[in-house]
Amino acid sequence: MNTKTIFRVFLWALLLTGGFLAGSAWKNTEAATASEESDTAILVKNTDNTVEEAVNKPGVREEAPSMGLTSAEQATIKLFENAAPSVCFITTSNVRQDYWTRNVMEIPGGTGSGFVWDDQGHIVTNYHVIQKADRYQVTLSDQSTHDAELVGVAPDKDLAVLKIKVPRRDLRPIPVGNSMNLRVGQSVFAIGNPFGLDQTLTTGIVSALGREIQSVAKIPIRDVIQTDAAINPGNSGGPLLDSSGRLIGVNTAIYSPSGASAGIGFSIPVSVVRWVIPDLIQYGKVKRPIMGIEPAAQQYLKRMGRKGVLVLDVYENSPADRAGIQPTYRNRAGRIVLGDIITSLNGKDIASFNDLFLELEKYKPGDVISLEVEREDRVRKLELELGESE
Repeated sequence: MNTKTIFRVFLWALLLTGGFLAGSAWKNTEAATASEESDTAILVKNTDNTVEEAVNKPGVREEAPSMGLTSAEQATIKLFENAAPSVCFITTSNVRQDYWTRNVMEIPGGTGSGFVWDDQGHIVTNYHVIQKADRYQVTLSDQSTHDAELVGVAPDKDLAVLKIKVPRRDLRPIPVGNSMNLRVGQSVFAIGNPFGLDQTLTTGIVSALGREIQSVAKIPIRDVIQTDAAINPGNSGGPLLDSSGRLIGVNTAIYSPSGASAGIGFSIPVSVVRWVIPDLIQYGKVKRPIMGIEPAAQQYLKRMGRKGVLVLDVYENSPADRAGIQPTYRNRAGRIVLGDIITSLNGKDIASFNDLFLELEKYKPGDVISLEVEREDRVRKLELELGESE
């Protein structure tokens, strides 16, 4: 075999080997492409049942399927949507006259929250929100702003009532619940305008019950609800709701060294709101039962190591006068003779004037109460028919 023949055989063998390798590589590429398109088709088919689009859109990635809202999330959303129209934003201002020009200026005051009490336009908020203000404006959930008039205040309960003139169809009174059967650990929801951010929802639980806080009038507010739902500046006066969207309290204060929410907020229970607000609407103040006494400062009894309410004076023709309660007086020798010291009311111990004040809230004018008083080192029992404050 000559050299030319050997060269030809070698060349044909080389061509055949190259063709075989090229064919194998082409088949592998085609198979991989088909597999990728098949995967894409399955992906898209699982998403929108369109296999044809999978071939035309290579590289499409399937999005994670939406799991939807949980039943708890849906309930919270519904609660907010139902309650938000009842919540409003309150701004206050003060009117001042310039010393030099005598021009009247309006100076911005504070802000807070409130809620619609009835279809007559009455708005409930905290007293400290509108305290010392000259002008009040209420912004409803539809962003309409209305001038308001002050109807009544109860500083010792940190509650106040404003009134706006709007059509009844634009008002959504808040459903009123009950705070007597609350349990520590149950869910609560606060809606307000913290830092001026309207319609803000915060959630939490009832952290404690039966708390006591100091009102603006320095009179304790008892049976206050403690919650960890965020209550920031601007939330004051807004509603605290139960899981049914009913009013169970009025957000009034936070415990925080920095002034921002630290997980401890307080709300006035609706059991107090229920009897205070109707009086404010009708009389402009709370109509209280009265005894007709002037108590002495508490430090006098403290110095003697005794508890109760020392009667300094008794008003003429008052219930206390008719019941025979004795006031403190100076005898002919110039010595001070202590009056009666009230130590019990209907079996409840009275250790201070705050105790007496808060206990009287449970009664109405005309009710007859039983008192125990200390007089000349003896305990006497008296009956007294409560009068009515003017």
